[in-house]
Amino acid sequence: MSLTAFSQKKAELNSLLDKNNEFVFPQTASKISKALNTKTVYYEDANDEKYAKWLPKSGLEVYCSIGNDDVVNEIFFDVADDKVSIIEGLPYNLALNKTTLQESKTKFKKYNAEHEKLGEDTSFSGGSKLIFKNGKYYTTLIFDNKDLLKFIGITTELVPAGAG
Repeated sequence: MSLTAFSQKKAELNSLLDKNNEFVFPQTASKISKALNTKTVYYEDANDEKYAKWLPKSGLEVYCSIGNDDVVNEIFFDVADDKVSIIEGLPYNLALNKTTLQESKTKFKKYNAEHEKLGEDTSFSGGSKLIFKNGKYYTTLIFDNKDLLKFIGITTELVPAGAG
């Protein structure tokens, strides 16, 4: 029998969420930085696309692409591989390392969430993906093989499998 100790952390996103705990778009990198109380790290990919990331002390990793005028229209939430923290206070009242696949299926049934098993060639081999559309945004939730939430992505279009 193995036992994993999780420490609980709060993401402190309140100023970026609406009354339904949905992430408010558009945002700016500076607003996200202020809400997370951590500095913005800017970087570019091989195609000169601009990105930003934030690494608050909680172990949460937040990153996004950056549009004109520092505008953010999509965002991703992840937890560092070496952290076993439960990160609460995320969009839709989700918690990384705590929310289960079944809870999410029930919660997002009204959005006709689609469930998909992840293949052996993925980061979360044996895990699952849940995708739903709310308004003009797609939300992708990725769960590990123990059905615990590991990743949240909120985008304006679906990212095809194998991209990234």
